[in-house]
Amino acid sequence: MENFSLILAIVVVTALAFDFTNGFHDTANAMATTISTGALKPKVAVAMSAVLNLVGAFLSVEVANTISKGLVDETGIRPEVIFAALVGAILWNLLTWLVGLPSSSSHALMGGLIGATIASAGVGAVHGEVLVTKVLIPAIAAPLVAGIAALLATRLMYTLGKKADGKAAAKGYRTGQIASAGLVSLAHGTNDAQKTMGIITLALVAGGAVAPDSDPPMWVILSAGLAIALGTYLGGWRIIRTMGKGLTDLQPQQGFAAQTSAATVILASSHLGFSLSTTHSVSGSVMGAGLGRKGGVVRWSTATRMFVAWGLTLPAAALVGALAEYVTGFGAWGTAVVAVFLIASSAAIWKLSRREVVDHTNVNESDEPAGVVTTAIAAVTPPPAGTATEDLTATIPAPSSEPAPSQATV
Repeated sequence: MENFSLILAIVVVTALAFDFTNGFHDTANAMATTISTGALKPKVAVAMSAVLNLVGAFLSVEVANTISKGLVDETGIRPEVIFAALVGAILWNLLTWLVGLPSSSSHALMGGLIGATIASAGVGAVHGEVLVTKVLIPAIAAPLVAGIAALLATRLMYTLGKKADGKAAAKGYRTGQIASAGLVSLAHGTNDAQKTMGIITLALVAGGAVAPDSDPPMWVILSAGLAIALGTYLGGWRIIRTMGKGLTDLQPQQGFAAQTSAATVILASSHLGFSLSTTHSVSGSVMGAGLGRKGGVVRWSTATRMFVAWGLTLPAAALVGALAEYVTGFGAWGTAVVAVFLIASSAAIWKLSRREVVDHTNVNESDEPAGVVTTAIAAVTPPPAGTATEDLTATIPAPSSEPAPSQATV
């Protein structure tokens, strides 16, 4: 460890800062549906998710190895390149958190790494085959697979529950939802904490602190797990609101189906070493579950903004990473300028977020207006027979103090 230089220490601290933002940015992936359906109280949900994220960090290192050994040529990477990559990833995470959009922290990290690497060593230093097979293809396939699985699972839940007692069924599904939310949290720790492990390991190799092709040291695994767990506990309430209430309105059956489908996809991809976006998987499963219930709808205005953010994540983070790498190329003062820019920009985004505070007290309030198409579909589509009492009452407007008309128009 005698080669652990100042720049390497800065990179490690910045990587853990990214891991922290990853935690609060992606808390919604595990707990948004559980919070929105009332299965768990908000603070209890994020605490449970934080613990399981920490546990998940110790289950595998396959994704970490994809980043540290596969995505770029580690022999041509300097610690400054890793630092520049992290700047791009952190700023994109904070910007999308500010506007409440569930974009991919994973793709922000990889976009920053790709941009900084190209700026430093050229396009040839990026392994295109790994990028396509283990990043881009899973990015497209994950939300589709998770969405279809959640849609089918939701329909199965309602079919099996037709003859079940409404209140008992709802209670059972809420219990199942808590278990499936825990599984998503575990999967998130297994997949996303590894990305920071991979980037720190890549920096250690670049700085000569560990040998090439090394697995992440234990202290890297522990620190990455703790950082993502702390970020998860603080809760990314803005994104939880979007995921839980902005995309669709979920009943316990749908929440259970969405989370189980997403967790299955994430755990399978982690085992195969795919650097999958948990955000893409969970968002796809939430939309699939929304469409799986008769009368259920997806707010496509929110979904469209989310899709645009997904498409911009890689190139936007890559551009910032490349610019940051260009500035760090001027030497120590260039690195200092980038560090000051990162701190100042992060502080400015935080200050802007205080204008409209979203926390555990108002996370289930949605200010997303329903579109014309959404309202029309919900009005003319009857709920499925035999669904839970809450499911039925969700579609019935609250009693009004206005006198009722003598006849109702059907």
